[in-house]
Amino acid sequence: MKTIQSPAELRELIRNGKWTTPTSGAASGFLQANLVMLPAAEAFHFLLFCVRNPKPCPILDVLEPGVAEPAIAPGADLRTDLPRYKVFENGEFKTDVQDVSDYFDDQMVSFLLGCSFSFENAMLAAGLPIRNVAEDKNVSMYTTNRRCHSAGPFSAPLVVTMRPMTPEQAIRAVQVTTRFHLTHGAPVHLGDPGKLGITDLDRPDFGDAVTVHADEIPVFWACGVTSQLAATSAALSRVITHAPGHMFVSDLKDEDLTIL
Repeated sequence: MKTIQSPAELRELIRNGKWTTPTSGAASGFLQANLVMLPAAEAFHFLLFCVRNPKPCPILDVLEPGVAEPAIAPGADLRTDLPRYKVFENGEFKTDVQDVSDYFDDQMVSFLLGCSFSFENAMLAAGLPIRNVAEDKNVSMYTTNRRCHSAGPFSAPLVVTMRPMTPEQAIRAVQVTTRFHLTHGAPVHLGDPGKLGITDLDRPDFGDAVTVHADEIPVFWACGVTSQLAATSAALSRVITHAPGHMFVSDLKDEDLTIL
């Protein structure tokens, strides 16, 4: 795993095509974000979806139409500063790219939403395992049987990330992550994946499978990929999102947005 200290340094590497992998563990201690870009005409209803579902879709920043420089990272460019993007047209996947400058226009509104990568540093500091970081993999993500609250044309099932740990570690993880309310906060479920409609931990819907030891249980947090499923649930002319695990890294410190 490459170690990057500065968010600006990481974004420059990404912009120049020198970092194309997931951002978990990168620029440790700085807030990471999910990205959704969609037409201004539907921005209100998508904002309403996020407000109604704050656990998977905590709002960090919403930009004016056509603006690509976020307040949480002055000088950054949301069109170039994520390692990978997904482009959807009329509700269908179109392409996977490293730069969306050719797809972004002056009617696109960008949403930055909290990401669970942002509490991983606090978990590591507490001595908790982050298996995807240890195994140099993307985090495991699963679509669940829980439905989010709909808004206008947008609807989606809840998506979760999973990190395995012992029951004792899971209790500590609840304590550590509860403070991070703008990056998904406490887990939504501990233990039996079947309660979430997940039948096989070795086959995540997004990301990579990780090792789960015999003395461990799966611990599930709400995931911002929920916002991607919501944004693409309506047949909009164009939607741009981050590729799962390939986040935007801001200049905000993780601890700046915690509940004390």
